[in-house]
Amino acid sequence: MSFIMPSSDKLTLLREGTAIPASPLALNANRQWDIEYQKLVYRYYVAAGAGGVAVGVHTTQFEIRDSKHGLFQPLLELAAIELKELENQYNRPVIKVAGVCGKTEQAVKEAQIAKELGYDVVLLSLAALKNADDATLIQHCKEVSNVMPLIGFYLQPAVGGRILPYEFWRQFAEIENVVAIKMAPFNRYQTLDVVRAVAMSGREEDITLYTGNDDNIIMDLLTPYRIDTPLGLKVLRIKGGLLGQWAVWTRTAVELLSAIHQLTETGRDIPVEWLEKNAAYTDANAVVFDAAHSFKGCIPGINEVLRRQGLLPTNYCLNPDEVLSPGQSEEIDRIYREHSWLTDDDFIKQNLSDWKK
Repeated sequence: MSFIMPSSDKLTLLREGTAIPASPLALNANRQWDIEYQKLVYRYYVAAGAGGVAVGVHTTQFEIRDSKHGLFQPLLELAAIELKELENQYNRPVIKVAGVCGKTEQAVKEAQIAKELGYDVVLLSLAALKNADDATLIQHCKEVSNVMPLIGFYLQPAVGGRILPYEFWRQFAEIENVVAIKMAPFNRYQTLDVVRAVAMSGREEDITLYTGNDDNIIMDLLTPYRIDTPLGLKVLRIKGGLLGQWAVWTRTAVELLSAIHQLTETGRDIPVEWLEKNAAYTDANAVVFDAAHSFKGCIPGINEVLRRQGLLPTNYCLNPDEVLSPGQSEEIDRIYREHSWLTDDDFIKQNLSDWKK
């Protein structure tokens, strides 16, 4: 196998840590794909300063792969073209991440589609292999990595993921073509399993840690993880975020990540205001993701915020039963009242007409 890597500028950006929002799916009032609004939301993300976009992931709705919709390849193709144009317009790298899932045959096929369309890296979900042992999982990951560079993905069981122990992540870190891991178990113990596994592998310079823990974003990014290894004490940090939460209020997310990078690079003590910001962000995520109803309204919640901002035509999902939960809209109103600093509505209002041209 030839060793595959993203281009040097994108690999540098990935390793420095950047904001990568998860792409929603734009649907009109007839639940049909709205191409113009799909482009609009990508223009927003890049204008907001996002370093990449993840397409075909949970936020995009896994139903895009169903034959009755047939949207997986058309969506990835449109996103690839639009993001490439935006990369040229802004004269900076934009990392194109393709979500890949299913059993090995499907996952490899999806990775091949992503490669042909010019994606830089794939985010590999293991949700379809719920009962596979570690050896089977590792072989599955290796086969996909033969096609594209990998971002590992620890998805919480509440939305279809599975428990992946330290021993799995320790073996996963040995796969040559792994460039990052997104940790989204929404669980501190399981997050530490991944951090420790990367430290013990000796590949912490090659594998960049990204938070997907939408319930603990700021603390994940602020925390130094001190791991005692056979090669001595190592200090690892989670450098960036690949998040459904960052699909909304993206301009604020980019600014927060930049401020956190500046703060952690100084080595100074963390001001208490950052703990307050973390609590507020978790409160906002609980509402947008609908934690009160076991995340049933997660995708509609993201879409509803974008709809209110004029970036999506509806909050609809392909599954007509996937809707806002009772009281979720009112809770979004509350977040706007109590944590208005988190929003970026003014930024959008100033630029929306230009993005629509």
